[in-house]
Amino acid sequence: MKAIFKLIKNLIKLVLLVIGLILIVQLAVLGVGRFNLKTDPAKLDHADCILVLGAGLNFDGTPGPYLRERLDTAINLYWSGYGDKLLLSGDNGQVTYNEVRSMKNYALQAGVPADDIFLDYAGFSTYESMIRAEEVFCVERAIVVTQEFHEYRALFIGNTLGMRCQGYSAAPVQSADTEALVIREFLAREKDFVQALFRVKPTFLGEKIPITGDGRTSWE
Repeated sequence: MKAIFKLIKNLIKLVLLVIGLILIVQLAVLGVGRFNLKTDPAKLDHADCILVLGAGLNFDGTPGPYLRERLDTAINLYWSGYGDKLLLSGDNGQVTYNEVRSMKNYALQAGVPADDIFLDYAGFSTYESMIRAEEVFCVERAIVVTQEFHEYRALFIGNTLGMRCQGYSAAPVQSADTEALVIREFLAREKDFVQALFRVKPTFLGEKIPITGDGRTSWE
């Protein structure tokens, strides 16, 4: 009987330890994110680029509601002089799905000069977008644009990898999947905490394309 009670006691300790570690990760990610997230654009430092994280397309191939808000916010920051370039990072993992091309066309239609638009076709996840910004595009200072719920994780990753990342949130979007979004983000923080801590290599790297150059070199 004593052995059973001891086993139960040890299992409880283990469960509490795991819960504690999970909560520490959440607090660390949220803490770094909140510290670097700005609600007043006047408090943003000038950056090498404004990094826009992908968020899906409509059926017709145009930016979806989340992505459109992110692009509008980033383009406004660009025209206001907060960043020298736009770095548009998204998923082009399939021939029939090209998130980044749609983002590029949207920025061009808004009048952003072609040479100031950099494209990252292998931003398959938030972590991959952030580490490729640092390793491939040689970004040192970035303003990250996404919705607020997503900012904390992106900013934690970027700053853990050694960049100076600040965030400015795009407008929120009404969604029927709010609960699923919250759960997904909770789990993603745990995964990306580990990836950033151990600097896990992304799916693709490739030659360096310095953000200080001509963005058109990154288009194909």
